[in-house]
Amino acid sequence: MDEFDIIVIGGGSAGSAAAGRLAEDGRRSVCLIEAGGSNEHMFTRTPGLLALMPDKSMFKYDTEPMEGLGGRVGYQPRGKGMGGSSAINGMVYIRGNAWDYDNWAELGCTGWGWDEVLPVFKRQEDNAHGADAWHGKGGPLHVSDQISPSPVGQAFVDAATRLQLPRNDDFNGAKQEGFGLFQVTQHNGERWSAARAFIDPLAGHKNLNLRTGALVEKIVVENGRATGVTIRTGGKSETLKARGGVVLSAGAFGSPQILMLSGIGPGAELQRHGIATVLDKPAVGADLQDHCDYLVGYELDDLSLFGGTLRGMWQLAKAFVEHRRFRTGMLTTNFAESGGFATIRPDAPAPDIQYHFIRAIIQNHGRDKLKAHGFSLHACVLRPESRGWVRLASPDSAVAPSINPNFLSDERDLHLLRDGARLMHRIAATAPMSELGARERNPVDYDNDAALEARIREVSDTIYHPVGTCRMGSDDAAVVDPTLKAKSIDGLWVADASIMPRLVSGNTNAPSIMIGERAGDFVKAALQ
Repeated sequence: MDEFDIIVIGGGSAGSAAAGRLAEDGRRSVCLIEAGGSNEHMFTRTPGLLALMPDKSMFKYDTEPMEGLGGRVGYQPRGKGMGGSSAINGMVYIRGNAWDYDNWAELGCTGWGWDEVLPVFKRQEDNAHGADAWHGKGGPLHVSDQISPSPVGQAFVDAATRLQLPRNDDFNGAKQEGFGLFQVTQHNGERWSAARAFIDPLAGHKNLNLRTGALVEKIVVENGRATGVTIRTGGKSETLKARGGVVLSAGAFGSPQILMLSGIGPGAELQRHGIATVLDKPAVGADLQDHCDYLVGYELDDLSLFGGTLRGMWQLAKAFVEHRRFRTGMLTTNFAESGGFATIRPDAPAPDIQYHFIRAIIQNHGRDKLKAHGFSLHACVLRPESRGWVRLASPDSAVAPSINPNFLSDERDLHLLRDGARLMHRIAATAPMSELGARERNPVDYDNDAALEARIREVSDTIYHPVGTCRMGSDDAAVVDPTLKAKSIDGLWVADASIMPRLVSGNTNAPSIMIGERAGDFVKAALQ
């Protein structure tokens, strides 16, 4: 079968939601194309094995050298395989702030205000807190409280409250500000990816065709309409036809790359790679926004924290057996167990810094395997002013795109992150955190602006929330309109984090799933 009503490109957070919602009523044939595999292995199912995630489940992108980080090359891992980044992420369930979505509406994204998106968030949830004004019950996406968090993560929350920072037991409730334990996308101690939520329940449905290991070469556009997708499987190319249209959900890096490979993007960029211009659209690949993250590692001889010592490895072996038998214990960790939201600037419309406590020492994105037990504290600027880009590195779709988040290119981000780091240091120096005896690995003078800013530029990088490269808006320059339909191309929708006009104030997985759900609604309405 090579002809379908709808083809969805990408089985990640948004793509799984879009394909699942489009296929579930059985009224239309849907083909879901995914470059990776099924991701049905213990490393994606077992939360605490995140650090051992195999290469087959990840795209390991390097960035261009970034001037704001002293010329350093950053690292941008993204999910590969069913579930996409929801199969490899820290499972933190955060929607963002209500102000974010009302601001989207003010920017011209009609229908994307908080009152419009909240029902979709509630619809997708099966929340352990039950149904109320803020949460849903019975949806496909399980949202749970943590089973076995570390006492050290709770100590971070307690220290914040000693500084009169509010405690918050529900970051997705009436208010976002404060410190507490994060809820996670887990069920019975296992990771609950978007694929498990929206695609697995449709296994065997004749109207959903799943093609894994299929690399998209381009979207076929004929007479201003998307009519199909050319894929490469096992070295062989073929074109699948789409009677109703194509939904592109390849993420903030993959979606602009595929559009440009299809002739949709900045004309000069397309010409540089010998690609015929179908639509000159400079916003494709522009406006890249991401949360720039400053981290500090602390050594602490505590076996509730991960480490590579002999005692730690024995502890991990016992935890593995416990998780296999009961789905409990330290391997249920999402690592980013606690944290909070704080308002540093008095004129900020919503919290402007987010904190994460990580149940291990993170260095070089976890690629440096450290023996010492300990934890990391992280701070990131929630609504950065810096903007980057995604461009083609080659006309071959198998070659990774060129990525430059341009972190800290706007000094307003640097100054805000500096002040946010100072608050994080104060929390670490407050009881009960200060009583743990933890040792900061690379101390810096937090009272010295120059020294602290230099350290921030030296160690900061992504916390894995890229957005904005196929911006939504009502203006002609936008890539998609508020129904996620591509401007000037019929039968083409984009549905993933790339359409966000502004980065949300929090982790991006839940908003991406919400975007995928809404895409399903929009496409259904268009095809009636």
